[in-house]
Order: sequence, then C-alpha cells, then structure tokens
Amino acid sequence: MKEFLQGNGGPMLDKVNRRYFLRSAGVAASAGALIMGCTLEDHNIGDQAVDLGTGDIGILNYAYALEQLEAAFYTQVMMTPYVGMSMEEKTILTDIMYHEVIHRQFFKAALGGAAIKGLTPNFAGIDFLKRDDVLKYAKIFEDTGVAAYNGAGNLITNPGYLLIAGKIVSVEARHASAIRDLISPNSALFAGDDVVDINGLDGALPPSAVLMAVAPFVKDKIDGSHLPS
Repeated sequence: MKEFLQGNGGPMLDKVNRRYFLRSAGVAASAGALIMGCTLEDHNIGDQAVDLGTGDIGILNYAYALEQLEAAFYTQVMMTPYVGMSMEEKTILTDIMYHEVIHRQFFKAALGGAAIKGLTPNFAGIDFLKRDDVLKYAKIFEDTGVAAYNGAGNLITNPGYLLIAGKIVSVEARHASAIRDLISPNSALFAGDDVVDINGLDGALPPSAVLMAVAPFVKDKIDGSHLPS
C-alpha cells in the first residue's frame, strides 16, 4: 500500500488519510471493472510524447494527466509551505492536496494497464515560498480543471464514466471557491463570479485548449490528437 500511496508524488503522500484512501479505492475498483472490457494499449510513444489514447480511455487518461499535475502542485505546496501560511490555510490546502492525490490514484488504479506513465511536472516558474504566487497558480489549476471536465463531458460515451466525472468536477469547483476565498476573504468572487456566465453556467474548454494551457507546467509532451472531438 505504501508504494501505491506514494504514486508519483513522493513520501509526503504516505500521510494520506487511510479512510479517504480506502473509500476512493472502492470506487476505483468499480470503475476498473468497467474499463477491463476495453482494449489496453501502451500509450507512450517512445520518449517523444505521451499519447493519451482514444475514446473513453483517452478521456480518462486526459483526466489522469490533469490530476497528476494538480496532485504534484499541492504536494509541493505542503512540502515547502509559503512564508506566513496560517493554520487555517494549511488545513484547507492539505485537504485539497488529499483530494487531488485521491483523484490521481483513482484514475491510475481504474485505468490499470491502459494508464499513461507518471508525468514530470515543471514548476520552475512558481515561487512556492510566496503566498500570492501559490494561490495565483492554484486558482489557475482549479479553474482549468473545472473547465476541462466540463468540456470533456460531452465526449464521454459510457454513462458510468460520465457519472464519475460529474462527481469529481463538483469537488474541483469546491476547491476553486476555497482558493478564491483565500485570495479575497468574504468576497463575492468566492462563488466564481469571474468565470460563471450570466446564465449561471461555468466555463468549458476542449481538451486541445486545456493541454495547450498546461503544457508549460509539464516536462513531458502530451499528445491528445487522438481524443474524441
């Protein structure tokens, strides 16, 4: 279990709450049963690119790639806390880290042999010791994650996968609100007024736009050209 918890994030993840992990592992097992009916392929193209694959498996790998990025980001945040981090902020950011680690491990376990490799993050441009920098990028990652799930929903054909995606995107939206509240306490922005349109709907982005947006934060080249559109 130790190796499974560590995943791509290092020893910090040994501290993941056992109750959360076991609960998410049960969900992963159910999803894994669905995925086992699909053809497993090796989605790594040498050292040149990481091919996400096609169909629903490709979309799940797409989500897995994004969750790897978010889990790595928050793990680094908690390994090197920014100057002046309060106990309240530590609690909130630790909870978010746990959620993202669980999401990452969920997709890794559920995809099994169809999963892409562990990606290498590139956070060279982020000063993790500065509160403003950390929260700015946390907001970017959370908003991008929500838009990514929203934009991929109509590309999923299996209703079981769609249900899982809906449950995860709602958690990502909670993260986005929490980060906004840390940036601007007691502000109306906590509800995402800057991203929710006049119809009360959140934004959505296609995989191509999301992969372009996150490319600077991943050392690996990600190939999403075979995803459904």
